[in-house]
Amino acid sequence: MGFESPMPVQEEVIPFLLGEDNDVIALAQTGTGKTAAFGLPILQKTDASSAQPQTLILCPTRELCLQIADDLNDYSKYMQQLKILPVYGGSSIESQIKTLKRGVHVVVATPGRLLDLMNRKTVNLGLIKNVILDEADEMLNMGFSDSINAILAEIPPSRNMLLFSATMPQEIAAITRKYMHDPKEIVIGKKNEGNKNIRHIYYMVRAQDKYLALKRIADYYPNIYGIIFCRTRKETQEIADKLIQDGYNADSLHGELSQSQRDYVMQKFRIKNLQLLVATDVAARGLDVDDLTHVINYGLPDDTEYYTHRSGRTGRAGKTGISISICHVKEKGKIRDIERFINKKFEKGEMPAGKDICEKQILNLIDQVEKVKVDEEEIATLMPSIFRKLEWLDKEDIIKRMVSLEFNRMIDYYKEAGEIHSVDEHVEKGKRTTGERNNSHMPEAGFSRFFLNFGKADGLYPNQLIELVNKCVPGKVRIGKIDLRENFSFFEVEEKEAQRVMNRMNGFEIDGRRISVEPAQGKKGEKSEKRNYKNKREQRAQTVNFYDRFDKRERNKDKPWRKKSN
Repeated sequence: MGFESPMPVQEEVIPFLLGEDNDVIALAQTGTGKTAAFGLPILQKTDASSAQPQTLILCPTRELCLQIADDLNDYSKYMQQLKILPVYGGSSIESQIKTLKRGVHVVVATPGRLLDLMNRKTVNLGLIKNVILDEADEMLNMGFSDSINAILAEIPPSRNMLLFSATMPQEIAAITRKYMHDPKEIVIGKKNEGNKNIRHIYYMVRAQDKYLALKRIADYYPNIYGIIFCRTRKETQEIADKLIQDGYNADSLHGELSQSQRDYVMQKFRIKNLQLLVATDVAARGLDVDDLTHVINYGLPDDTEYYTHRSGRTGRAGKTGISISICHVKEKGKIRDIERFINKKFEKGEMPAGKDICEKQILNLIDQVEKVKVDEEEIATLMPSIFRKLEWLDKEDIIKRMVSLEFNRMIDYYKEAGEIHSVDEHVEKGKRTTGERNNSHMPEAGFSRFFLNFGKADGLYPNQLIELVNKCVPGKVRIGKIDLRENFSFFEVEEKEAQRVMNRMNGFEIDGRRISVEPAQGKKGEKSEKRNYKNKREQRAQTVNFYDRFDKRERNKDKPWRKKSN
């Protein structure tokens, strides 16, 4: 399998597990070789002639359960009689019961499904000699404390017990006191310390710019292969859908997917048919992928320990990795908490400019062209026709056209998108100078500022506002700052185009609701608009999502945007 020398956790743990009556607490990060550390010695000690469960491995998720079972099957390839059974929810319990009746030696289980089998009296834990709790801190975070206690109460007290955890919360200490006998504590690195092979970077941006910042980061790393962590299932699906709509090779993984859907997505990701996997913390626990280049936190987790689990998905097996966090100013305190927890400093990143992104993408394409394998035999018959077709172009023209064909769309996007600037935390916290306070609502020089009666409550995003202006106003319009609020928005356009933009946009409506564009009146005007729109939330709630309404023109030609008649 390519193992040449033991990793530190294997070097420490294996000798103890090969001994007798040795309970072990191992504190180690994900990706440090834990499965082999407990898997190899328990397989060595298994009596294959006795077809009864001798080892129980408990883990928090079905994905991790399957991953551990697969690894153990690989390790025991030449132990023909040895049977390993993964037991988890979401698959047929009847088939699991049949396999148990035929006889198994190692059971890898999630607590809920194992308790179900115990209640049905279909699994015998009376001969268990080894118990392993993998990702113990995560099992407790998921509320499995009572289930673990109920399971351990049915196992003979003479068994050996091994507890693996990335962190050491108080709940785990309680389990060790109750069920373990004078355990040996093995710490790989320092307690709660993050993997030293991982760079930790944060980008401080405005909340409304988070998705645009995510796109820039993904574009800036053309060969990215990573996980984007979101806090909720809804957010996970929304971000994945947006990325797919914007042409990224992405998909989602969360608890609302069926088991077959989850397996399908994970298989695509493992074989690198997906570049980006958008996932919740729990759903990603079972992913054991060694080559992840990046972990992206779409906002920091509430629990500091979760950050350790997230970042530990990359930089595995001795490789390097990057953990990127897209934050807003209110999360500044969380960054400091995490720094203290993992004993490492974050780097503050500057959002890459559009020019830099395009340059990196183009150079990556050239690198691919340089390394591509040419099948001379297959293309030999086509080459004469191709040469005749291109003979009027010299080498320089061909290269320019190839690059333009591939990247015109991206170049045009970043030409119009404007830059996303990192937020100055001190300014955002209210420490502005007097001049900054007075001018915070003033347009940039050469631009006019407008009020628009659509906002975030209508599902409006900056890129959709830009598209809206382009749809309503013929020709190119240069757009400046965009400021999205809950029920309305502000945007800037060049002064020379201001009157035309206002006249054109005021003539349109979306599903019967008229667009209102007016010159912004500064801070006093914004307060006035807030009061005017405060009582219209119910009306907003009854309208269709802005993006769906706006996109309807393309999907349904029978309901085009139209000029309102007088």
